[in-house]
Amino acid sequence: MSRHPTTKWAQRSDKVYITIELPDAKDVKLNLQPGGHFYFSAASGADNVPYEIDFELFDKVNVEESKASVGLRTICYLVKKAEKKWWSRLLKKEGKPPVFLKVDWDKWIDEDDDKENKFGDMDFGDMDFSNLDMGGADDELDDDAADAFDKEGDDEMEETKAEESQGEESKVEGAQAAAASESEAKA
Repeated sequence: MSRHPTTKWAQRSDKVYITIELPDAKDVKLNLQPGGHFYFSAASGADNVPYEIDFELFDKVNVEESKASVGLRTICYLVKKAEKKWWSRLLKKEGKPPVFLKVDWDKWIDEDDDKENKFGDMDFGDMDFSNLDMGGADDELDDDAADAFDKEGDDEMEETKAEESQGEESKVEGAQAAAASESEAKA
């Protein structure tokens, strides 16, 4: 009888991430059907214990654009949805999901967050940024101003080093005074 490995899932509007946690998996077999049938089997451990997952996904998928990656500890499957829409659950079957199936909170994004454009994924369309004033980003320092700016930074750095040096000297003097008073007390 085969066991079920811990399986995590997360989704976006266009894809589902399925991560199967199974260290040292051997003889990995993955099968994804366009209708949403997902099958996984593998063996793991010194005794080659068999593991298996067989379930129907919520909706149809695009098998050609889906990808799998078998790693040392996990098997990751990026399942491309046939239609770009949010699923209400991973499995077609309603009710409580199996105990081995968990939400992958590391990859999870809420539907509202997915609709918002993130900085890296932003589609700016026809916006023209050429006239955007970035508060002097185009202003250039002349050579004298640049040299003064660099010298000011160097001066601050030297002041900081001098303060640190004085602090170290104070610590040494304090330690010497404490040692002298300790030796006087013993005498």
